[in-house]
Amino acid sequence: MPNSSEVTGRITGEMLIGRESVRGAEEALHAFNPATGTDIAEPVFGSGTAQDVGLACELARKAFDPYRQLPLAVRAEFLERIADGITALGDALVERAQQESGLPKARLEGERGRTTGQLKLFAQVVRSGQWLDATLDSPLPERKPLPRSDLRMQKIALGPVAVFGASNFPLAFSVAGGDTAAALAAGCPVVVKAHRAHLGTSEMVGRVIQRVAQEMDLPEGVFSLIVGAGNSVGEALVAHPAIKAVGFTGSRAGGLALM
Repeated sequence: MPNSSEVTGRITGEMLIGRESVRGAEEALHAFNPATGTDIAEPVFGSGTAQDVGLACELARKAFDPYRQLPLAVRAEFLERIADGITALGDALVERAQQESGLPKARLEGERGRTTGQLKLFAQVVRSGQWLDATLDSPLPERKPLPRSDLRMQKIALGPVAVFGASNFPLAFSVAGGDTAAALAAGCPVVVKAHRAHLGTSEMVGRVIQRVAQEMDLPEGVFSLIVGAGNSVGEALVAHPAIKAVGFTGSRAGGLALM
């Protein structure tokens, strides 16, 4: 069972890079309470650098092969334990998300259920293994006007995935949302850029993922959480050669900047 500090949720303002907590050395950021129109004083979040992004991406690259080769049951357990850890945060997670989003409690409780449900659904899919079935199309050398060659297809993991949290969904489209759940289910390490609108909520969920990965002795780099102001950190993340896919929900301007 998690200890009391893990259940209540620890927020320090640090990034989570592999197994380490790292204080960003760039611009200091505060979480914002839209209901009061004021900053949330503590803690102060430190923005990361391109070097921090590079470290997270290199760890993800090294983790890719060992992680995707783990038994499906281990991957499924990882997702389920993340879901259980998010649930164990209890009211503390909902209250922090309320502070940072201004959304009502019932709305956020429903979104938390959606988040944990997504993780457990992907765990079921992973455990079943049906998605690994290969498609085999035999050759048709006599076909007219052109012969058909032997065609074979099987789904495989692409590599590390960058995920950007969405401003209006601090849980279901954020650190442990559908994009992250899908990537981890497929065997892809994930580097998340926390959305500035819910920094504390992101860290609370990120620490759950980091802790579960350590408890299960998964490859370091299977998950990292980066914080950054402006576009520079996000652009460095998407441009890194280790990143093979991007999950992004946000503004047109933000999407064009990443493209």
